Amino acid sequence: MAEKLRQNKLAILLLTTGAVYFFLKFIAPLTAPVLIAMLFVTIFGPLLQKLQSRLHLHRQAGALLLLLIAGLVLGLLVWVLFSWIVGSLPNWTGGLDSLEEALSTAVRNICSTVGDAIGIDSSYLEQTILAHLQESIDYLRQRFLPGVLTQSLEYVRTLAVLGGFLLTFLIATVLLAKDYDEIMNRLLDREDCHLLLEIICGIIRYIATYVKAQLIIMNIVGILAALVLGLCGIQNGILWGLLAGILDAFPFIGTGVILIPLGIQQLFYGSYGRAAGCLLLYISCIVIRELLEPRLIGKRIGVSPIAILLSLYAGIQLFGVWGIIEGPLGFVIIHQTYLSLERRFFSNSSAG
Repeated sequence: MAEKLRQNKLAILLLTTGAVYFFLKFIAPLTAPVLIAMLFVTIFGPLLQKLQSRLHLHRQAGALLLLLIAGLVLGLLVWVLFSWIVGSLPNWTGGLDSLEEALSTAVRNICSTVGDAIGIDSSYLEQTILAHLQESIDYLRQRFLPGVLTQSLEYVRTLAVLGGFLLTFLIATVLLAKDYDEIMNRLLDREDCHLLLEIICGIIRYIATYVKAQLIIMNIVGILAALVLGLCGIQNGILWGLLAGILDAFPFIGTGVILIPLGIQQLFYGSYGRAAGCLLLYISCIVIRELLEPRLIGKRIGVSPIAILLSLYAGIQLFGVWGIIEGPLGFVIIHQTYLSLERRFFSNSSAG
């Protein structure tokens, strides 16, 4: 039975796909900090070795140093962006009166046009619409503060989960950095673990390729957005464009967080050309990502870009938003596992 199963490539592919789905759906969420720590130590293993040989810095201390540097850089970036956004808030809040006036003018013009067209008193129509808008705003104000207060416990829970994740990741990184060589030697001594090591190397190669691709796309989108917003004459347009490029690298955020509010703001200000520019820029950023991401990732890991694109779609359907990451990752695991099994089993059977 086992020999027949080995000869059936379709059965092996289906079993591999099912095993990978089970791993990503149930096992990976429970062991994510340890898995990420393992990838971190494996990727930065050569650098940790250099720090140990040249600076006589133990692997544990080297791993802590790298994590500290990464945390400081990330914290500095978040602090700069947060300070800039908070500093820009007075300009946004100072323009609320003009936004309200522009909105009232727009409603007045629309009511006048519609009223003349259908034979209804435009002033009555305007008062009715503005009254409903004011009721909606008052309702949102009444509901917003209680909602924030009732969800404060949920925010605390989220922070606690994040803190536990980071603490587990830190401890796992230090422990794995200490015993990394011993673990790898044990795996290499066992022939049945060679397949596992081969798959792990393929996954690490994919992750490195994915990070490089995101950096390239982030730079292209950021430079394009900064140029367009700067040329459009939007206040702090270059900074907003660079921020949009950075956020584009995050799968849960994207450039829409920046470009859509900017477009709406310009629309209310009556700058229809700038609003159209923000909309076209947003569409262009989406197209650039959809065109470049499959090519940059697919070509460098030896698979078709359309396969990566399909894995993105399938990942979103199976895992939700996290499928943007888990979909391509699962495809790479399946691809690497199947190739390794094919070389191991089918080549041996052919030789026999």
